[in-house]
Amino acid sequence: MKFFKSKALWLVGCLAIAGVFVAADHIDAPAVSGGPTDITDLYVFQSPENSNNLVFAANIQGLLDPVTSATATFDPNSMLEFNIDNDGDNVEDLVIQCFYENDQLWVYGPAAPKTVGTQSRPITDADNISTSITAYNSTPSIAQGNGMKAFAGPRDDPFFFDFTQYTAILDGNATGFNNPGNDTFAGTNVLSTVVEVPKSMLGGSGTLNVWVEAKRK
Repeated sequence: MKFFKSKALWLVGCLAIAGVFVAADHIDAPAVSGGPTDITDLYVFQSPENSNNLVFAANIQGLLDPVTSATATFDPNSMLEFNIDNDGDNVEDLVIQCFYENDQLWVYGPAAPKTVGTQSRPITDADNISTSITAYNSTPSIAQGNGMKAFAGPRDDPFFFDFTQYTAILDGNATGFNNPGNDTFAGTNVLSTVVEVPKSMLGGSGTLNVWVEAKRK
């Protein structure tokens, strides 16, 4: 079984130490805009509860209102793949693959990919953890095992962006952003997938390149 890439976000030179790194891209890819594989954000940060762990978080299906959040689902024919380059050559050395089947999240890895690049083969022979996908307005269901944690479900969009002011700047009608500005994404939700991993499982000497891809069969 193979998957093809529909969209990707990159974080380059992420340090596996304290700090938060983010890449964002809301509804900017025409081929997947608003669909179940439309990535909005990628976050990588040190776990606030355990400094020996790194957290990978990716959000999809942005701008969900409360009504659509209650019925939004992950695409069972898709896979979210966190790619990790730990030697600086911009080629993934490890991947974490997330699948969504029968209201369950399945997380495999981190493990060496079977193929690199825009196509992937499932690493379903690697170590895995699973949990129920959390429904809207429900108590979070969190998988734990192999020193890892994982979650999938709707969450408030954490990314702050003043799109109106951004457009005014591009049109030459403003010279900068306001402080504090208006959050265009306030009151909207995303579908989040979050995986916490011990740093010892990621290899390398401390600097990682990370990107996430949403892939479909």
